[in-house]
Amino acid sequence: MKIFATGAKWLFMLLLPVLLLTASIGWAANSLWLYRHGLNTYDVARTLADSGLELAGSELEEIYAGLISYFNSAEKDISLTVVMDGKQVNLFTPEEVIHFRDVKGLIRLDYGVLLGTLLYCLVYTGACLWGWKDRRRLARGAVGGSTIALALVLALGAGTLSGFGQLFYRFHLLFFSNEFWSAEGYMLQLFPRGFFYDTTLFCAAAIAGAAITLGGAGGIYLKRTGLQTS
Repeated sequence: MKIFATGAKWLFMLLLPVLLLTASIGWAANSLWLYRHGLNTYDVARTLADSGLELAGSELEEIYAGLISYFNSAEKDISLTVVMDGKQVNLFTPEEVIHFRDVKGLIRLDYGVLLGTLLYCLVYTGACLWGWKDRRRLARGAVGGSTIALALVLALGAGTLSGFGQLFYRFHLLFFSNEFWSAEGYMLQLFPRGFFYDTTLFCAAAIAGAAITLGGAGGIYLKRTGLQTS
């Protein structure tokens, strides 16, 4: 029984950072205000206009909202159109459509991992509170998992600040089986590299905030009950 409880605690500690990571990614992917931030910060409208596609800010927000809707829909391929030279045309090239299909697959994978880790963490929390009736075990797990999460955030932050371009490139080589992520079209103008840099920092901040909150709560509880955090 003790070995099982110890293994369950370590698994909780290892999965908690994964839960926070996947939650932050899911939050970022569905946050229209984050897309709006990139739109305004990197003057996407002007960049597109220089390429011959003039769109108002409200039209661009509709495009980003359409992408969010696509990521959460059952549609295989994205289909967004814009008016150009008085004609309704597809916004994305066939290569870009394939890339968004791949991105959607990764987001769905993120949702799946998020759900799985959330279920385990909830079950473990329930077991600690009502099964073993040991809140201190849960607190120690929260402190340990949050510490691991913060260590990962520091590593991610260091990599992002020191060489985001290389990190970004290697990410695409690892998770995509083709190079359509660099397809020539409007996709790269809608999503400049700075957008992904800011999104990475947002995810790191979200993970750090959640880890500090959970780990802090666990640490305070352990301190008040006079126990060590190890």
